[in-house]
Order: sequence, then structure tokens, then C-alpha cells
Amino acid sequence: MRERPNKGFTLVELLIVIAIIAAIGGIAYPVSMSMVAKGREAACLGKLRSLGVGLQGYLQDNNNRLPELALGRESKSSPEPVLETVLHEYLGSADAFHCPADSEEFLKTGCSYNWNITQNGLHISKVAFLGIEDRPESVPLVSDKESWHPGGTNFLYADSSSSNKARFVTGSGKQ
Repeated sequence: MRERPNKGFTLVELLIVIAIIAAIGGIAYPVSMSMVAKGREAACLGKLRSLGVGLQGYLQDNNNRLPELALGRESKSSPEPVLETVLHEYLGSADAFHCPADSEEFLKTGCSYNWNITQNGLHISKVAFLGIEDRPESVPLVSDKESWHPGGTNFLYADSSSSNKARFVTGSGKQ
């Protein structure tokens, strides 16, 4: 039996290796992008929890009354009271109002989140939403301005919890 001189990879072997690498890359890229999006969603939920802590400080200073805020603003120069101007002193940083998945709204308006104006000026024990009363865990106070996350929209509820699941229903359904 004669030994074949070692010449390295044949063209067929090289093509098979390239095809395998391409297949692995084709699978890994969407998985890694999904993981990045989930990471941003988790970071956003953390920011909403921080907004809840800031809101608790505001409530302590204002007899447990929620602030009277506009839903949001058109630009950073708009004068109306909004989440990012009223709670800034309780959070200390403009970045506290920036969802990591938001690449436009924060730059334009200074905030990635909307305030639920139906709760303006209410005592924290009297919050209600869509017929839901006495259940602060189901009354949203703050939400993402857009549905940037794979799970949809993130919410901060009146009990200071945050979630990517809507805990309220519209229409005749009860929750």
C-alpha cells in the first residue's frame, strides 16, 4: 500500500467545512440577536423599577398624591410637566428615562416612557383603571412609548412592580 502525500484539504473537504461554518453562523446570528433584544428588555424593566422608586420618593414628598403630568412631549424644549422633568430630582440622571431599545424617542423628547394621564393627581390608594379598583398591581402608571421589545410593551404598575405582561383587560373581560 502506497502512502498518499499529505497535501492538506481537498476542494470538496474545504467546501464542506465552509458549508458547516455557514450553517452554524446562520443559526447563531438570530439566536444572538434574540438574546440581545431580551437583554434590552430586562434592562428596560430594571429602569421602570427605578422609576417606581423615584415615584415613591415623589409620593412621600407630596402626601401620597400622584403627579399631574402630560402623557409626553413633542420635544425636549416643550414646557409641560412630564415624567422626565418632574421625577428627575428623584432619579438624578436623564439616562433613567432611556429604554436601551429606544434609539429615537429619547433623543427627541428626553424620555422613552409615557405617563398614564388617567391617574393624574390621584391618591396612590385610589388608583383605578378600566374598571379595576383596589388592585394596584393591575393599574399601569408608566409604559414604553413604543413596543420595542420581543415581549411587547413594558409597564410600571401602581404597586411599583414592572412587567412585560399587561395585567389589565379592555372591554367586558375581567382579570
